[in-house]
Amino acid sequence: MNKKNYLFSFAMLLVLALFLAACGGNDDESNGDDSASDDGGEDAPKFLQMLTGGTSGTYYPLGGEMATIISDETGIETNAVSSNASADNVIALQEEESELAFVQTDVVANAIEGINSFDGNPVDNVQAIGSLYPETIQIVTSADSGIASAEDLAGKTVSVGAPGSGTYVNAEQILEVHGLTMDDIDAQNLDFGESTSGIQDGNIDAAFITAGTPTGAVEGLGATTDVSIVPVSQEKIDELIEQYPYYAADTIAGGTYSGIDEDITTVAVLAMLAVTDSLSEDVVYDITKAIYENAGNMAHAKAEFITKEAALDGIGIELHPGAQKYFDEIGVSAE
Repeated sequence: MNKKNYLFSFAMLLVLALFLAACGGNDDESNGDDSASDDGGEDAPKFLQMLTGGTSGTYYPLGGEMATIISDETGIETNAVSSNASADNVIALQEEESELAFVQTDVVANAIEGINSFDGNPVDNVQAIGSLYPETIQIVTSADSGIASAEDLAGKTVSVGAPGSGTYVNAEQILEVHGLTMDDIDAQNLDFGESTSGIQDGNIDAAFITAGTPTGAVEGLGATTDVSIVPVSQEKIDELIEQYPYYAADTIAGGTYSGIDEDITTVAVLAMLAVTDSLSEDVVYDITKAIYENAGNMAHAKAEFITKEAALDGIGIELHPGAQKYFDEIGVSAE
């Protein structure tokens, strides 16, 4: 009898042990499911870096406002970082050193095609979120420089933009339609702040600045120096657009800068926001929606140009599927 009781007790303990093991296995599976869920959540990163431009241009302050909106609306902490602007930004996206970046439409189109600054190095992992505002090509000089046309830049010391910037390509192409090359000027690779400081100090004669107007660096120069902006004639505008269709005629309205009361004819490209194709459709959808539905909350003067209706203007590269989903949803398509 005692032996039977002993065997019965042993059997019950064995059943209990098996039951507990099964429960433990279920706990492990539950923990595994949680882990898998966490892994799936990695499609939405905790942090994003948005490359902008120099601190004296338009990209940086506007990018700071955008980063705040993206952080608030998506829950993904986004930081705006100063950079050498368009071309360097595209390379950083290509090398996955950043996820978002301000770029010029012409520069990123060149990158995808592998031409100009990207000759032999085509980029295949960068897509568009949407265009933002016109970026005006401004040939800035002092009022007493004697420079009244692009032809007058010959033999002068001229800033043509920071290394890796879209401004350099713009300068090269505008010089080209005026019968000049970089060899005809003393080209200096300066950012916007260095350019305007150089004009103020007399170290350079003029500077190409491609940025939304009013540009902070030019406004700052106007506070200490009588500024002049060199116009581009309609004939040269037409010639430039015929050769490079991503340009558009533009006008710097009189009164934009202190001391310049007349309208200045020139050309512009478009600023746009680009993204790596490694970000998920849902994440980019949320970013796109955050930007275009909250542009009215941005204080920067260029925010008025950031509209859903114009978001696909000038986009010469493929849209990210997340951006495409958003624009399809609101009924916006490229013309």
